Amino acid sequence: MSDSNNKDLREVHQDINDKAEGIHDKLKERATMHLEPVIDMHYQLRETAKAKEIIEKAMNLAREEIPKGHVATYIPELGKEDPHQLGICLYPLKGDKICLGDYNTRFTMQSVSKVLMLIVALEVCGLKNVFRKVGMEPSGEAFDSLVELDVSNSKPYNPLINSGALAVCGLLLPEVSFQDMLRYTRNVCSDAGIELNEDVFDSEMKTCSRNRSIAYLLQSKGIITTDVEDTLRFYTKMCSMNVTAESLANLGKKLANDGVCSLDGKRYMSSRTARIAKTLMLTCGMYDGSGAFAIKVGIPTKSGVGGGLLSVSDKRAGIGVFGPALDAQGNSIAGCKLLREISNELRLNLFYDPEWNSDQDAEENVLTAMKAASVM
Repeated sequence: MSDSNNKDLREVHQDINDKAEGIHDKLKERATMHLEPVIDMHYQLRETAKAKEIIEKAMNLAREEIPKGHVATYIPELGKEDPHQLGICLYPLKGDKICLGDYNTRFTMQSVSKVLMLIVALEVCGLKNVFRKVGMEPSGEAFDSLVELDVSNSKPYNPLINSGALAVCGLLLPEVSFQDMLRYTRNVCSDAGIELNEDVFDSEMKTCSRNRSIAYLLQSKGIITTDVEDTLRFYTKMCSMNVTAESLANLGKKLANDGVCSLDGKRYMSSRTARIAKTLMLTCGMYDGSGAFAIKVGIPTKSGVGGGLLSVSDKRAGIGVFGPALDAQGNSIAGCKLLREISNELRLNLFYDPEWNSDQDAEENVLTAMKAASVM
């Protein structure tokens, strides 16, 4: 190859390198322009008074949703709840706990307890044994659906629907008692006042035909190998534990802190267990509304038909919400609205980006211009 050709190649390579460096510099400049501090263990909410003001405003908006919901009447005791109740406790890893509304009102955990069942099962029985009985995927069906089990030979889609939680209870029953679970719940929720609500438990046991059907179907498939009625009682007792929004925030904070209490350094679950629980809460925690909730709110959350919401903003805060009026999926209708309103304002969204608000404004401006030009 001639010297002139070599020179031409060197010039081409140099030109490519110059362009690459130019692109890199532009990207670096753009990243620097929009750089936000990494949200880590030192994340702090806005100044407490400002954060409280934001939450109060969000609660007022959330209360407007209550007339659109209904309490869970299929469990007679739950049907007695006042649907207008609404409370929240937000407990950041760093900063003051914020409690508003009916945050200290007792209500039953219902399906929020499935997170605790999963945590203990992973710790006691091991990951392989748990996921040999249940899957890891969203079901797309109602929380008490029989469809996915009845029409296939599959195991329950995930441990956060009724069929999956019953399968998990079948694993737990030979290993731990309900009293063991109650003690653990009190400890991990930092709430010695948690008790079994006997009235709700009795009410549920008299009206649990659907769960009983699911449990016997699971037994027929070899997924539950323990006594079905014992398994059902264990599951229903877990659902009937009385907690508060503050109890759930205490639990959420430990999950947000990798399973560790930030006050005394005590570990309540392994790092892997905490990670699995939070992941499944994001993908499956809101039943067949999980995808929409993840997009609109972006906070791993588990709901219960008692009106509770357990939310975990990882490395940021634990959140507990109580609002017994439910939407069509069985999730607290006011609670979901409340979380949606504060998720970005308080940087609680798992995928928080400071440019979102400006992007939204720009998008709305584009849509307005397109409509004005009759493009849409």
